[in-house]
Amino acid sequence: MHRRLRDGVHGGRNLVTGADPTHDGGPILEMVGISKRFGAVQALTDVDFSVDQGEVLALVGDNGAGKSTLIKTISGAGPADDGIISFAGEKVVITRPQDSQALGIATVYQDLALCDNLDVVANLFLGREERRGAAIDEVDMERRSSELLRSLAAKIPSVRIPVASLSGGQRQTVAIARSLIGEPKLVILDEPTAALGVAQTAQVLDLIRRLRERGLAVIVITHNLAEVDAVADRIVVLRLGRNAGEFRVGEATQEDVVAAITGAKDYTGGVAR
Repeated sequence: MHRRLRDGVHGGRNLVTGADPTHDGGPILEMVGISKRFGAVQALTDVDFSVDQGEVLALVGDNGAGKSTLIKTISGAGPADDGIISFAGEKVVITRPQDSQALGIATVYQDLALCDNLDVVANLFLGREERRGAAIDEVDMERRSSELLRSLAAKIPSVRIPVASLSGGQRQTVAIARSLIGEPKLVILDEPTAALGVAQTAQVLDLIRRLRERGLAVIVITHNLAEVDAVADRIVVLRLGRNAGEFRVGEATQEDVVAAITGAKDYTGGVAR
């Protein structure tokens, strides 16, 4: 696999967001031997997984491959039963979403969880409203919203427009921008281009590139291999809850990736067998 967990990490404590992700140039997130059971169903079995700072990693696999389950172990929505997780070089325990957020991990799920009746500013700062004394500081939130969306080259007509009036691509942009309010080190995107048109998909892919330019690690769950080629640096394939292959974009064909997804070839040793 990409890299193995280093020796000498500190045991089982959560890190604060201010941990230095450039400690030794290693992975920002590393998972070794991750397993997850739901009763008699073994959803994940000894999965190894890592992502570097400033890297876009595509997580692919057929339905039921374990992609969503793995992401939930990272986000704290479904803690792993076995395995080791390290973040910024330190061994950590993630048992709930607050643990993941405190580390600097932000997850944007496919449903986006936006409030259609609120404007862009209110959605970006929902639950994190800026205050001046007892009052909400609308002026500062609007300023910060405009600066953030401008830095992402987001095509939003106004930060005061209701989210209900935005296109699918614009809504995805707002959801991703909201994840950046807490200054995360890792952003997870679950099927970010699902049900989007060609122009809206291009807008979201450009946004993913900008996240990489900001030095963030990005994990993208997707079924679209053309989009993987367009934005990802590396591909990790899961099949039936196990590692099925890992590829550098540009060093493998789409046929190789499809063969790993379907089980036509075994790439777990780094070469086809």
